[in-house]
Parts: sequence; structure tokens; C-alpha cells
Amino acid sequence: AAGGTNQPSDQGQEFGSSGPIALILIIVLFVAVAFLIRSMTRHLKKVPASFDPPEEGAETPAEDSADTGTADGREKQDH
Repeated sequence: AAGGTNQPSDQGQEFGSSGPIALILIIVLFVAVAFLIRSMTRHLKKVPASFDPPEEGAETPAEDSADTGTADGREKQDH
């Protein structure tokens, strides 16, 4: 056997030292994702169920009186 060492040649003395740093980074990323999900669900609760315009029968009385031409909502009659 060449060298007589127990470590493979691709592992130096700093092998494995990035493990704790990577673990901390992964935990920070998971916490950030948790906060983003929480924020997203709050915003999605504020979104209306449908973006369709209101139906024809749901007009306000002011719009009805503007269509008929009188302020009290009665239609004009020809005398």
C-alpha cells in the first residue's frame, strides 16, 4: 500500500469542518421559509374568492336611478 495512511488522499485535515456551518445555514433557511409561508397564508386570506365583476342584478340604487332618468327610481312616463 502506498503512503501507509488510513485516510484517502481526497480528505485533508480540514475535511468535515464545513459540517457545522452547513447545518446552521440549513436551519436558517428552514426558518426563513417558515416565515415566508406564514406571511403568504396571511396575504392569501385577504384575497377575494373571485375576481369576477358583480352580477347584473347586484347594481346599486344610484345606478338604477341613473338608468331610468329620475332621482327616486321611478321610470319616466310619457303623458
